[in-house]
Amino acid sequence: MGSDSEAEKTQQKEKERKKLLAIAPIAKPLAGKKLSKRTLKLVRRAAEHKCLKRGVKEVVKSIRRGQKGLCVIAGNISPIDVITHVPILCEEAEIPYVYVHSKEDLANAGATKRPTCCVLVQTKPTKGELGPEEQEKLKADYNQVAADVSELTSSLF
Repeated sequence: MGSDSEAEKTQQKEKERKKLLAIAPIAKPLAGKKLSKRTLKLVRRAAEHKCLKRGVKEVVKSIRRGQKGLCVIAGNISPIDVITHVPILCEEAEIPYVYVHSKEDLANAGATKRPTCCVLVQTKPTKGELGPEEQEKLKADYNQVAADVSELTSSLF
């Protein structure tokens, strides 16, 4: 019985090692475990309240229209050319962005089955209104993650 759990642990470590090897070289700033978990939690909450833009096309369109938010990009995209222009657009529009380890985790947090390259987390829903309590909670989580991302970015550059 002990060997089963050891085998599972080694299998889990092997999966994580493969995830790390699949990360693109331009994936900076890359979120650590804690920030990644907090970011994916924010994405999940934004998806519940319909405050999320999914996919490269929607994210680029939103950024060009002047909408603000937090851009979360998957680090294991292949070919990398699909998303190389997104960080540049984010920097020009002064939108904070961060890379997470896997597109599958990003899709699960965004409530889709299809792996997602990038998402844009907004504080206000595209249609309708949120309750004041829900709006406040989403805004607080957003501000905390955005502060952590800007701190990570400033330490990087």
